[in-house]
Amino acid sequence: MSETRTRTRAKARHRRTRRALAVGVPLALVAAGALAYGPDTGFFGSGSASEASAVGYTAPAWATATADGFASVDALGQKGTYGGREGETVTVRTQAELEKYATAEEPYVIVVAGTIGMAPVGKEIKVRSDKTIVGAGTSGQIVGGGFFLGTGVHNVIIRNLTIRDSYQGVWNDKEHDFDAIQMDGAHHVWIDHNDLRHMADGLIDVRKDSTFVTVSWNRLSDNNKTFGIGWTENVTTDITVHHNWFRETEQRNPSTDNAAHAHLYNNYLEDVPDTDITSSYGNYARGRTSMVLENSYFQGVNNPVIKDATASLVQRGNVFSGTSGRNESGGTAFDPKEFYAYTLDEAADVPRLLLAGAGPRTSIGVADSGQGGAATKAATTLTVAKDGTAQYKSVQAAVDAVPADNASRVVIAVKPGTYRETVKVPSNKPHVTIQGTGSSRKQTLIAYDNAAGTPKPDGSGTYGTSGSATVAVEADDFQARNLTIANDFDEAANQSLNGHQAVALRTAADKVFLDSVIVTGDQDTLLLDTAAKDRLGRVYMSNSYVVGNVDFIFGRASAVIDRSVITLKKRWDGTSAGYVTAPSTPADRKGFLINRSVVNGDVAAGSFHLGRTWHAGGDATLDPQTTVRDTELSTAIKSAPWSDMGGFSWKDDRFAEYRNSGPGAGAAGPDRPHLTDSQAAGQEVRDWLGGWVPTAS
Repeated sequence: MSETRTRTRAKARHRRTRRALAVGVPLALVAAGALAYGPDTGFFGSGSASEASAVGYTAPAWATATADGFASVDALGQKGTYGGREGETVTVRTQAELEKYATAEEPYVIVVAGTIGMAPVGKEIKVRSDKTIVGAGTSGQIVGGGFFLGTGVHNVIIRNLTIRDSYQGVWNDKEHDFDAIQMDGAHHVWIDHNDLRHMADGLIDVRKDSTFVTVSWNRLSDNNKTFGIGWTENVTTDITVHHNWFRETEQRNPSTDNAAHAHLYNNYLEDVPDTDITSSYGNYARGRTSMVLENSYFQGVNNPVIKDATASLVQRGNVFSGTSGRNESGGTAFDPKEFYAYTLDEAADVPRLLLAGAGPRTSIGVADSGQGGAATKAATTLTVAKDGTAQYKSVQAAVDAVPADNASRVVIAVKPGTYRETVKVPSNKPHVTIQGTGSSRKQTLIAYDNAAGTPKPDGSGTYGTSGSATVAVEADDFQARNLTIANDFDEAANQSLNGHQAVALRTAADKVFLDSVIVTGDQDTLLLDTAAKDRLGRVYMSNSYVVGNVDFIFGRASAVIDRSVITLKKRWDGTSAGYVTAPSTPADRKGFLINRSVVNGDVAAGSFHLGRTWHAGGDATLDPQTTVRDTELSTAIKSAPWSDMGGFSWKDDRFAEYRNSGPGAGAAGPDRPHLTDSQAAGQEVRDWLGGWVPTAS
């Protein structure tokens, strides 16, 4: 192979139109919530959830996760926050089922496995103590309502959910007190990895002496009064707010009133220019609040940090980019490490970390959901270490040891090191996971340097593009995580070679799940293919990096790249030019979806296309597709981001954007098609995966 909405800043910037509540179809799945994680760590547990009426189930690993921050502190007779881990695990798909278990006196781990529309709109389910409420992948959604935690309610975890759309059409709504999560006098509560947006009132309200609360790794967006803390004369609340992404929220980000100890760190506050939501202020310390604000990143926010004369606010290590107005600090505060241990990320890294990691995770703890997975039996583990301290010295040797037509999961655990080899997982060895065991995905590297034009050792010709892959996956239900796959072919040193395409990873299988990996090369880095033109090939990549320059994400698979970073790389001669994607999608299939990600790199401005249309072999029946949505684009992206190829016009195929941001984003036009809201509703992750829910095994 050689209409985003453009929201304009208006005088009446808060005039909003009411959106219809989009109630999705529940997916038939069972999965559950992620542990808190950093940029280079694994975070998966395992297990399954039963039908709502089932009993006798042992809670999986993710359900026993405990909170960090103030929610982890032993106080008020409560030993940290662990939710319903001592109770039964149940799966719910209706409001009635959710209410039944959330309001019960007994502890429960409640897995929300679908979209639940609340009736009446604005209803807040009154959650009782000792509950974990967790979304099943990204399918766990509460639409038009939320949760209420009243006086004395304690030991509650709410994770991995989307709670959205109780908005009633009035921006500064005084009539509808509809919150996503409200606490009045609760304690020991952990709000983690949720997507909270577009509610009539608050996304999170921590009120009336609620205390020992941690709010972490959430995405809060599209709201006016976002996150309020206080509403009390008492100075009681102890709260930790870390690794949250506030995007397009006007006020209370958060507003903190009379908090005894408020520790805010590694949050990202972003006000996108030229939209109809303009920040009024960012972090606010009021009353007798004592606040410590560390290593957070403020982008374009008006009045990013403000305080009353009576509050204490200590700042350190924060980054302010394009902000204006008040930025205040003063007084003495407290040392959070006197209460709990924590580790700060560098403030400059926060936007990248949160774009990749905030909000619900698609794959979180697993079970066989009837989708052809192999999680019903305990996985067999084969170990690899190049120094001979494990069962095998090479990754391929471990793959070779997997029985043909194996019926259950085999995990190949690879110790840190550089494995200079090619690896092929043949089609008769499904259910294989290759996983690095180091603390970072950079510590375990599988690398080789074949190119399309490299002669084969046996003299039978050259490898060709697909044959050049460092790792080739032809088996269904394959997973890879916590490692780097590279093709380090040296183009500069091989200019005489005919065929510089050099694939790092090739997939030609269905249900391929790539999480927390780095795939790096130059031309044709990542080939996402299918076993045959008439065969389905679904790929889900998350929390990962893809690096390259020319057509470096290509093929005919139905593939999602979600919450990841796509890094543009200069060519061998130092020039900047290239194409991110080259889909060759069959007409009746989905192509590539780049979702909630970042496209950047050290290349010249306006030098890269988002993609070009690839009709492999001149096949006019193909209908290539790339959609890029909710993604931050750097200046490297051309203002006309799509390109023709091989005599075929991209305008005859399926290329579009939706709701992208960053300096490389642009308004809709003839050379830059944007999806409408209704079109975008049919181009989401679940539409690509067609009922398959990627879950870690």
